Amino acid sequence: MTRIVTVANQKGGVGKTTTTVNMAAALAQSGAKVLVIDLDPQGNASTALGVDHHEGVPSIYEVLSGERTLAEVVQPCPDIPNLTTAPATIDLAGAEIELVSQVAREYRLSRAVEAYLEHVVRSTGEPVDYVFLDCPPSLGLLTLNGLVAAREVLLPIQCEYYALEGLSQLLRTVEMVTTHLNPKLQVSAILLTMYDGRTRLASQVAEEVRTHFGTKVLETVIPRNVRISEAPSYAQSVLTYDPSSPGALTYQEAAAQFAAIDPQNNPQT
Repeated sequence: MTRIVTVANQKGGVGKTTTTVNMAAALAQSGAKVLVIDLDPQGNASTALGVDHHEGVPSIYEVLSGERTLAEVVQPCPDIPNLTTAPATIDLAGAEIELVSQVAREYRLSRAVEAYLEHVVRSTGEPVDYVFLDCPPSLGLLTLNGLVAAREVLLPIQCEYYALEGLSQLLRTVEMVTTHLNPKLQVSAILLTMYDGRTRLASQVAEEVRTHFGTKVLETVIPRNVRISEAPSYAQSVLTYDPSSPGALTYQEAAAQFAAIDPQNNPQT
């Protein structure tokens, strides 16, 4: 079964897009077929994966508005075989307002993803292994579409105090979506990001998260690493930009741990 994963956290700057791009790249490099759907109007995931997303390019906006199918907007990642992307353009910024008056607005993405996965199996005979949904830093309709379309939530948490604030709000939103819109949704993994081992605060935050969430927290912690920050400016993931860097190696480890999770036997949060 295809694992459909929303990477979400309403706080900005915690590593959502970085995690989406590099986890997807690591899984694709290991041989999995991976699709990244960029739901953030800033289009940072599209930039990091080297796909065209200037104004006028067919994008996820047209999919949500019903003008195109997902198959019509997906582009291959130039550096990594098996990795494709549905880009976001600036048009997506207006989607929140436009979707408000639409019928079944929360299910637009879910239906598009289901149709695309069936299309891929019919046309290639092979399923997509992973779909990653990179959500904007908010709890609006775009993120809601991502949560309704997904079966799992991958939650990146920055190892700083502010990252813990608002976490309960996100978990309440996930619980609400599970109760009313998508009973299959669950938090399957939590990834600690931007870890600075020189500070006591980082270790305290990591310890608190592990105490509260237990085995849902991946063992690997993503360190602060300049290569991770540099890679998007070269339209690459850190795994192709500098494969031997600590950032690339830890994302490979985290991706392997995530791949080993059985979401069917992962208890609800």
